[in-house]
Amino acid sequence: MNITFDSLNLFLALANDAENWNGQPLLDITKEQRGNLTQLKVANLLTTFRDDGCDFVIFSNESKALALNHGIKL
Repeated sequence: MNITFDSLNLFLALANDAENWNGQPLLDITKEQRGNLTQLKVANLLTTFRDDGCDFVIFSNESKALALNHGIKL
């Protein structure tokens, strides 16, 4: 898996926030981070869904392993 440093930082921020959202964090990103989000989706690390006008993240099994490598349990 090849993701950029900025994409990894976005992933880690979302993973760190997951515990505040029952494992599916609110997706609140800047316009500049949209490319990083796309890269995370293409790398099969996460998907997103919309509920009540807000976007949320669902982590894949691959992302759970990556998060654990960084000390985050999803």
